[in-house]
Amino acid sequence: MADTITIVPYFSITVPDRTGAGVQILGALKEAGVSLIGMWGYPIKGKKSRIDFVPVDPKAFAKAAKQLKLEVGPKQNAICWAGEDRHGAAADAASKLAAAGINIFAAQVICSGEGRFGGLIQVAQEDVKKAAKALAK
Repeated sequence: MADTITIVPYFSITVPDRTGAGVQILGALKEAGVSLIGMWGYPIKGKKSRIDFVPVDPKAFAKAAKQLKLEVGPKQNAICWAGEDRHGAAADAASKLAAAGINIFAAQVICSGEGRFGGLIQVAQEDVKKAAKALAK
């Protein structure tokens, strides 16, 4: 079975790098009924962290973020990649992107159980469509 490659929007929020900062946002999004395909957070410059959200419904996310007065960065696109778990899947994907001349900025890939994996891959915005095409081969 072929992998599923989908271009998905994501949004970034910068928060203080302290315990509980993300919990407040996740709780507020939960209360607003926002469902997520994925999210990841990581420290950035200074005492700040960035959280990237991949919402199921980008319009619902934008509406909730506005109501919550969150400073959300511009919409960007990432690649949602899923398939049957197999040895070397991430290495194969990275090789395909490298062969296409595409640099991976960030990737989060995990086995989801029952022989499946899923991941989100960030590349330069101008390379998203080309990367999706390369991964689909």
